[in-house]
Amino acid sequence: MKLSRPARRASLVVHVVASAGWLGLTSGLLALAVTASATGSAVTVEASVRAMKLFADWLLLPVALLTLLSGLLLSLGTPWGLARHRWVYTKFWLTLATITATAFALRPGVNTAVTAVAAGEGLPESGDILMGPVVSLSAYLFMTAISVLKPWGPTRRGRRLRPAARGPAAAGRAAETV
Repeated sequence: MKLSRPARRASLVVHVVASAGWLGLTSGLLALAVTASATGSAVTVEASVRAMKLFADWLLLPVALLTLLSGLLLSLGTPWGLARHRWVYTKFWLTLATITATAFALRPGVNTAVTAVAAGEGLPESGDILMGPVVSLSAYLFMTAISVLKPWGPTRRGRRLRPAARGPAAAGRAAETV
């Protein structure tokens, strides 16, 4: 499947905006988590964890899924392919891992913190409220870097498909050299 130029450009814009939004939301979560952890004010802690809950419940997963879907569309509709280049493949699996971690670790950790703070118990001592955003932000920064640098070259499948993508003449020459 090949995307037309306007569709590819629109998909790329959606992907970049969604990815930047995901990175920004996670940066905001980290700032709120640091504020909640570092302050001695119960009111500030409560406001911070409630804001984190709002971000986690309503924004993170939709933006993350939009990033995943637009990335899949781009990978399947352009010559980059999903499994042709190691950096694309790495981004795909890291995106799935971070979405899973957001759904099953970060959001429950924030919900636990909100419940504890609302009950007057203070923040849980586990550090989950900080670790989720730190790990996520690290993964997103790494994915951004490999998107720009495009390291590691093609996968075995990508090397095998490369001559076919260039056209029949190139595929014939490649077969002659093997």
